[in-house]
Amino acid sequence: MKPELYFEDRDMEMAGLGERASVPDLVGGLILQNNLEFHLDEDDEIYEGYGRCFNSYPYRQYSCYTRELKRGSVRTAVLENDYLKAVFLMEYGGRLWELLDKESGRNLLYTNDVLQFSNLAVCNAWFSGGVEWNIGVIGHSPFTTEPLFTAVTEVEGTPVLRMYEYERIRGVTYQMDFWLGEEDRFLNARMRIKNDTQEVVPMYWWSNMAVPEYDGGRIVVPASKAFTFRDGGVYKDDIPMVNGVDITRYQNIPVSVDYFFDIPAEQPKYIANVDSSGFGLLQMSTARLRSRKLFSWGKKPGGNRWQKFLTKDGGNYVEIQAGLGKTQYGCIPMAPHTAWEWLERYGAVQLTEEENSEEFEGLRDRITQKITYMPQFLEMEDVLERTKEQARKQADRIVQSGSGYGELENLARRSAGERPVESHLDFAWNGEENEIKIWKEFLETGRLEDPEPAQRPAAFVTGEYFFERLKGYVEESEEHAGWHAHYQLGILYFQKKDYERAELEFQASLAEEKTAWAYHGLASLYTVTGEKEKASEAVSRGICLQPKDLSYVKEGFRLLIMNGGFERALEIWPQLDESIRREGRMKFYYIQALAENGKNEKAYRILTENGGLRVDDIREGEISLSDMWKTLRNRLGYEDESVPEQFDFTAI
Repeated sequence: MKPELYFEDRDMEMAGLGERASVPDLVGGLILQNNLEFHLDEDDEIYEGYGRCFNSYPYRQYSCYTRELKRGSVRTAVLENDYLKAVFLMEYGGRLWELLDKESGRNLLYTNDVLQFSNLAVCNAWFSGGVEWNIGVIGHSPFTTEPLFTAVTEVEGTPVLRMYEYERIRGVTYQMDFWLGEEDRFLNARMRIKNDTQEVVPMYWWSNMAVPEYDGGRIVVPASKAFTFRDGGVYKDDIPMVNGVDITRYQNIPVSVDYFFDIPAEQPKYIANVDSSGFGLLQMSTARLRSRKLFSWGKKPGGNRWQKFLTKDGGNYVEIQAGLGKTQYGCIPMAPHTAWEWLERYGAVQLTEEENSEEFEGLRDRITQKITYMPQFLEMEDVLERTKEQARKQADRIVQSGSGYGELENLARRSAGERPVESHLDFAWNGEENEIKIWKEFLETGRLEDPEPAQRPAAFVTGEYFFERLKGYVEESEEHAGWHAHYQLGILYFQKKDYERAELEFQASLAEEKTAWAYHGLASLYTVTGEKEKASEAVSRGICLQPKDLSYVKEGFRLLIMNGGFERALEIWPQLDESIRREGRMKFYYIQALAENGKNEKAYRILTENGGLRVDDIREGEISLSDMWKTLRNRLGYEDESVPEQFDFTAI
């Protein structure tokens, strides 16, 4: 058959994402890559800590999802030829959800049976399965639950699926072109990142492949060493044997762990996941995508708990990944006015019986030699160069809009007399304009509107142009800038860590109008400056102004707990709606406040009633549930027991 590109709806069970948070993420949360010690050689060049972000600003968090599954419809894009069928979730970061090898009838990826959200991403909500495209900042992408611009074009009779967006933290565009030629047994994924600014920016990209955890499965990668976290620091270890375990046979790995493989520059860039018969997924790329990684949840009870928590009946998976940098412990510098491009290919591999019988070193050397001479690998750099002009041409038609922020950036650039970002990418936005309409009008009229005080603030902006324009507006308006302008300028000062000026702007906003939003800004500021009582007082006032806004109250109680405002939390609790008090994370904050005020029996009863408290947005690496269970049992004099499964998320 000739290759086809078509769009269809897929029926599946899925949880609701809920609304985005009403306030920006200023204080930040648990980041697993922070506070690491590095024990590496001077030539390892992994840029440890470079480009690390304190929070997810300007993106709003998704913090109000539940685990309740309902039947729903998901829009998909499908590329298909005689050999492969690739299914993409256009509305969820363009995730490659399924890759069917039609000759064997097998899916080469781990495809979850549900969309079940959990707190593992930059913006909280994340789901497992497929291939996720992670751009810009360390972690699972801000776009992982967002629709991307999706377009269709055709090159010499071959349909091309294009997905793209504007990433606001780094101020870059990224573009992904996918296609299948008539005889292709590998999916082509042509990637392009453009830094169209005048600054060096930290850059991050990892193609995150969820693959089945096969019984007797193993990975093949052209490396003899790997960077990994152990004993409180980052080390480079020889592989495959690490602490007596062959980590390439991933079912042997005892605890949750990452291995970032140090692939020599001259070796082909690939990774494979195969089952006990030697069949599985092979991912290859051109040289720029230099690194590969293995992640396993391990075999501790907490790791098993996470595997079950992320799915309904989808089974276990491991992740293999491909990245620009050697590790995920830092970003790499990207020069101004620079485009980085590479080609990835995804398809089936079948080891021979002889190859499959080899131990890791022998298998690695044989497969590396074989791939080096594979036509599908040898031609990749030429294909990348040959399609350069194709990638810079405008698509034939748009089938789905993304966010409005690329369009807003182009409006700002035109106002500043600068050229737009990537002129061949159409960022025209057809969605609701409530989020950014106010900023469009600001750019056009020079006046920033004051929304209704109880209405959630407009979109949050970033970049020097908006900062200088807003600062000038506030200064010129003197006492009549409005609460909203002072509030937004206060946030931009906060992001610059100019806390003195940020405080003045939040106070000026409150002088014009008492809003929960400015109180949250002050509470966040006092949290990072260590003024705990001031933080607790400010956020308490904010909660009283927005007591029915779940995202605000959750963030408010988080700040109360962080600042030791346990008594205030207990005072506010009875005033909240029952629907908010039923929410799992809110219940846990209440339990913490009870425990800190010596009400251990009541705290333990709430923690354990109805089969045990479930916190829908428990964070990866968070062990607060198990710690609370152990603390309360110790205080109440219970005998030592193993932590119950529902509370145990300790995978390390």
